[in-house]
Amino acid sequence: METQQLWNANFLNQILDIMAEGLFTLDDQGIITSWNKSMEKITGYYAREAVGNTCKLIECSQCFGKKCPADINKCGVIKHGKTEVKECFIRHKDGYDIPVIKNARLALDDNDRILGIVETVTDLTELSKIKKTAEEAQRKLKKVYWFRNIIGKSAVMQNVFDAIRAAANSQVSVLIQGESGTGKELVAGAIHYSSAGDSTPLITVNCSALSETLLESELFGHIKGAFTGAHRDRKGRFEEADGGTVFLDEIGELTPYMQVKLLRVLQEREIERVGESKKRKIDIRIIAATNKNLYELTQQGKFREDLFYRLKVFPIYVPPLRKRREDIPLLVTHFIKKGNKRENKLIKNVETEAIKRLMEHTWPGNIRELENAVEHAFVICNSDQIELKDLPVEIREKNSLIEKVPVVSERVYMDAYKTSTSVKLTKNSLLELLEECNWNKAEVGRRIQKSRTSVWKYMKKWNIPLQKQ
Repeated sequence: METQQLWNANFLNQILDIMAEGLFTLDDQGIITSWNKSMEKITGYYAREAVGNTCKLIECSQCFGKKCPADINKCGVIKHGKTEVKECFIRHKDGYDIPVIKNARLALDDNDRILGIVETVTDLTELSKIKKTAEEAQRKLKKVYWFRNIIGKSAVMQNVFDAIRAAANSQVSVLIQGESGTGKELVAGAIHYSSAGDSTPLITVNCSALSETLLESELFGHIKGAFTGAHRDRKGRFEEADGGTVFLDEIGELTPYMQVKLLRVLQEREIERVGESKKRKIDIRIIAATNKNLYELTQQGKFREDLFYRLKVFPIYVPPLRKRREDIPLLVTHFIKKGNKRENKLIKNVETEAIKRLMEHTWPGNIRELENAVEHAFVICNSDQIELKDLPVEIREKNSLIEKVPVVSERVYMDAYKTSTSVKLTKNSLLELLEECNWNKAEVGRRIQKSRTSVWKYMKKWNIPLQKQ
């Protein structure tokens, strides 16, 4: 009999030791009585170190929502008979925390007397690493679509992002070219803040907003008495930006005189205030932008060729919105979020016909025009979805499309839109899709990027008949 009992005990111990889960037991006084091999591996404590101690040894972070009391009389397992399976942390022998799933149950004899407590521990370290990897991948994915304040997943915008990164690692002059409203100022800001952060100034000057005299004073500064109204010395923008960046917007509007002055700044890295002959050294990087073709202007003699080549050491072309249509859903989603915050509304998305029309429009005003269109829709929209009737008339009416655009299937529009939003499929939205697709489950699946089988499962889940009644 004793031999049989010994054999059973050895057999049981071997079973416990080959378990992947950590398992340990405590007696009715809360003293550890057994500790399997997996517990040794998870915690770093050998059985000989653990047995005879209390569970305070592993310092569980949470038991019944509180720190483990390590007192059998206060232990929640004694009171409740078991614990809910939960994620928590236990402390390794070397002092670091281990993510685990912990479970405990009270063991009683036939007379309901306490025999002890059995606890299991599942190591989540590897799973935690996988989750962190997935989260990091998600962050990287977001960075691909968002660079600073610039949004875009299209290939042409990925090229712009690459150019920004390259420019940020250098101090050479940058020339940003693109149509009005494409976001050239955002690109300039992304270059500056990617290279210098917030530690150095970024000074913006619109070269088309001021007359030649005022622009000269604005850029170079002046001394007292340099001209009528100059009552004191004043620093110019070049001096204010010392150590940072000057962004010259609409550089193509510079007069020949100002072109000569700017060329000298680029060559000598020094300036003279208006009315003063003293030269002042400056350390700046110049980023210029224009919606004009500077090369053509040089051919026409309207822009200095030497200045053009000084500015375009590193050129970046920002594409118009019609060349990056797949970014439109992302941009619309972004503008909706901004609008909700500004107007205190809860608009969720854009209906199929409206997003289709947005992607068909030629956008002569580019992103600025798109944002204005969404803002217009916010004024009119009275539901949680922007509809075609909410859009400006020049977008709403098909005959207002200025140029013929390639025919793109509705599925492409919706695929692009679905990937830019997190709209959750509901019974009502599925019914609407089924109606739109004439109850073609395959077409519904394509629109929501699910298989036909998945559509069937949703229909079964919500008791939707497979055929239209």
